[in-house]
Amino acid sequence: MTAQQEVINFLSRPESYGASGPAVEIVETHGSLIFLHGERAYKLKRTIAYAALDFLTLTKRERACHAELRLNGRTAPGIYLEVRLITRGLDGRLAFDGAGEVLDWVVVMRRFPQTDLFEQMALAGKLTPALIQALGAEIARFHASAEVTPEFGGSAGIRWAIESNHQEMCRYSQLLGTEAVLALYRDQLVLLEQQAPTLELRRNSGRVRRCHGDMRLANICLFEGRPTLFDGIEFSDLIACIDVLYDLAFVLMDLQHHRLGELAPLLLRTYLDHGDEMQDCLPLPLFLSVRAATRCYTLAGSALRQTSPGARREKTKQALALLRQSRIYLLDHQALGLGFPQLSQPSPLSTRSQP
Repeated sequence: MTAQQEVINFLSRPESYGASGPAVEIVETHGSLIFLHGERAYKLKRTIAYAALDFLTLTKRERACHAELRLNGRTAPGIYLEVRLITRGLDGRLAFDGAGEVLDWVVVMRRFPQTDLFEQMALAGKLTPALIQALGAEIARFHASAEVTPEFGGSAGIRWAIESNHQEMCRYSQLLGTEAVLALYRDQLVLLEQQAPTLELRRNSGRVRRCHGDMRLANICLFEGRPTLFDGIEFSDLIACIDVLYDLAFVLMDLQHHRLGELAPLLLRTYLDHGDEMQDCLPLPLFLSVRAATRCYTLAGSALRQTSPGARREKTKQALALLRQSRIYLLDHQALGLGFPQLSQPSPLSTRSQP
């Protein structure tokens, strides 16, 4: 048994928290295990490594836990409470914050009902224009105060995202279609080349900041009556230090993916109205396309892991829809439905044949 498996077993038992009663609920994410007990959630970084994430050593997991607490404290101080350590005493027993050997670290958070997640509210038809306007104002406030990071982002940052997406999508080309994946990759690179000067101008004028990095509806909740961003990226500067519009593009794309496209222009307009200065929305179609591609390969991977044929079909359907949407963002700017003149002209790419 590995040291982390001992920690997992410890966190899985109700008595570890000084109480008996209902079993501990466990939620598995891309890089963590979250143990839900009582009014708290305990987030453990898994001993894994991916291209942009490395939690293989105790030191790296400790650093990531403290970074998560600090960075998410910018938007969700009421949810992110503290970092605690798991130790092994002289008697061999595990405990929180003991005097013995440190085995691992956890981020402690305040729980909230899953029905208060914006993704769940979207599915239940409970996302209102008033909530979206409040969200737009909150994102604008967050971006205005975020650290400026000009050493990241720009055209190189978006190229890295395009290349990373393409590498992942190629793993699922049998499901997604090789020609469609290649066509999207080519068209994104063409538009990137056209917009590189704009992206560099935005980077040099302070538009690249330490953002949230994963601003999907699943990472936004209604907490104490206010839209609250949580679970921001702490493990990768390349993913978190990005153009503010690229950060916003994730939730705009997600609203359209959840068939709430009428709320996307309201969110964008509110965000711009509350911003610290005028924004140029020219790169938004490219940003939306890249975000849709990211969700596409994530859902494609999830589809292949499903054991239920019905669940696999549904995930595949969503992945293919996102692949199509990613190309539409590039080919027909009117399909954005965001109501901005600078986005109303068809892209030069729209004259090309579509697969």
